[in-house]
Amino acid sequence: MNYVVIMAGGIGSRFWPASRTARPKQFLDILGLGKSLIRLTFERFLNLVPASNILVVTHADYKNIVEEELPELSEAQILCEPSRQNTAPCVAYAAFKIRELDPNASFVVAPSDHLILKEEEFLRKIEQGLEFVSQNKALLTLGIRPTNPNTGYGYINFEKADGENGIFTVKQFTEKPDLKTAETFLAGGEHLWNAGIFLWNTETLLEAFRNFQPDMYRQFDSIAHHLNKAEERTVIDKLYPTVEAISVDYAIMEKADNIYTLPADIGWSDIGTWGALHEISEKDNRQNAVLAENNEKVILHESENCLVRSSNPEKLIILGDLNDYIVIDEEDVLLIYPKNKEQEIKPLLKKVEDKFGQKYS
Repeated sequence: MNYVVIMAGGIGSRFWPASRTARPKQFLDILGLGKSLIRLTFERFLNLVPASNILVVTHADYKNIVEEELPELSEAQILCEPSRQNTAPCVAYAAFKIRELDPNASFVVAPSDHLILKEEEFLRKIEQGLEFVSQNKALLTLGIRPTNPNTGYGYINFEKADGENGIFTVKQFTEKPDLKTAETFLAGGEHLWNAGIFLWNTETLLEAFRNFQPDMYRQFDSIAHHLNKAEERTVIDKLYPTVEAISVDYAIMEKADNIYTLPADIGWSDIGTWGALHEISEKDNRQNAVLAENNEKVILHESENCLVRSSNPEKLIILGDLNDYIVIDEEDVLLIYPKNKEQEIKPLLKKVEDKFGQKYS
């Protein structure tokens, strides 16, 4: 049997001031489609498995929001993290829980806030990947064919010569490279973007945890018999903060020797920044993208290459002579910032917190 695990615990600070600690990016209608990113992700996977086979891992603070966004889920399908420990504990928790349900299961782990434009091709690749990991002792990652030398993504270096059925051995992972290195990767044709979408058989994955993260394995194994029972939340609340905070990439994927990748052209974006959202949004003839409840009340005069978001359908917004700017108008915060300096927004939030506390975060 196949399962899907959606990771939805992040804060999304690069999307401040729209994304807030109380309601981060994955629960927002960032794309202006009338649905939140997590809702779009959930509906995408309903074409692969029934709702009963979808689990969501999120911070305990967001349990009620997940229930609002995904009413099809039972309480047992919402895995609540009492603390943020990065992705390895998140994946281990889900793996042990699934093992108790079905020891032979395979599952997909996917972020809750990514965009997939070519959904049919995406599902075809996921089905291919699940079949592969069910028949092979393999840890598989979906690799995105790069379209530009993006320095904001991690890269997967694969063995181009040994692909069987379009699946290749991974030689190395590289974290966000500089531009020159990224250009070399793009030209060489042996690198893919790391989308953070993983596929594996439960036992294969747990064997990797046993080999490379033995302490974490023992910790979760010691409480596995409590999972899917009434006491699950109590034992997780006690155990989880004691587990090492580490990403699954560092904990497992960069250590194991049975790592494979499945290249995919699926119209993917992690929508990781306002600039990335501008790239994928519909634009006017001057490359302005307006994401507002009432676009007619946003007037751009002699302005180019801007992203404007407004959450107030009654407010009239007039912008003049702006070039390459982000304009985010929320109820209590107005952000106007150069798009080419958007990497400053996350540290800027820290300055806001230092001055005003948590009021605006």
